Amino acid sequence: MKSRIETILQNINDACSKSNRNFSDVKLMAVSKFHPVEEIFQAYNCGLKLFGENRVQESCAKFPEILQNNTDVELHLIGSLQRNKVKNIVPLCSCIQSLDRIELAQEIQKQCEKINKKMKVLFEVHTAEDSKSGFQNIDDIKTTLDYILSFENSFLEPVGFMTMAPFTEKESEIRKSFITLRDIRDIIQKEYSDFNFTELSMGMSQDYKIAIEEGSTLVRIGTAIFGERKY
Repeated sequence: MKSRIETILQNINDACSKSNRNFSDVKLMAVSKFHPVEEIFQAYNCGLKLFGENRVQESCAKFPEILQNNTDVELHLIGSLQRNKVKNIVPLCSCIQSLDRIELAQEIQKQCEKINKKMKVLFEVHTAEDSKSGFQNIDDIKTTLDYILSFENSFLEPVGFMTMAPFTEKESEIRKSFITLRDIRDIIQKEYSDFNFTELSMGMSQDYKIAIEEGSTLVRIGTAIFGERKY
């Protein structure tokens, strides 16, 4: 695993150099879904501190003990989130990357208020047909931002955007997906200067180098770190 992580970090560095960016601009997230706690600790011992999980149930089974004993570990939820599961995940994670509808924002606000916890959120945007989730249009994102702004003390802190590129060999289509997300971020940032949308979560094991060239600040890597999933 150590050599796989070193290869990824080198690739990130190369992609940053190619696009005149600093290596420190890009965070590496280890996507640990379907991988046991032992492997998460293996990644942690290789220097990784940021982890992503897709499922609430799995997060709740694996991460309470990890987070309790390792205060430098950070967990993000990156998978689709049902409203009835929000109360279970908010105590564990520092960011929900899969905010894809206003109803979910309302539930996160409600549950975070109960435990007095500020939650970072990313707006998941639908930029490819392969993905079922994500905001389909910019107006719905604006409506959700207006909802968040309506609170004197909102427990949601929007910090950026997330997307999944299409699963294709065509680099032009993958690139187009990432450019779309970056353009949406730029449009929203101009209109909503109260917020600072610094995060662009885009790029996975198969396309993270392209994502970095198009401005990604956070790449979500599973297979290239852990190997094939254990179902």
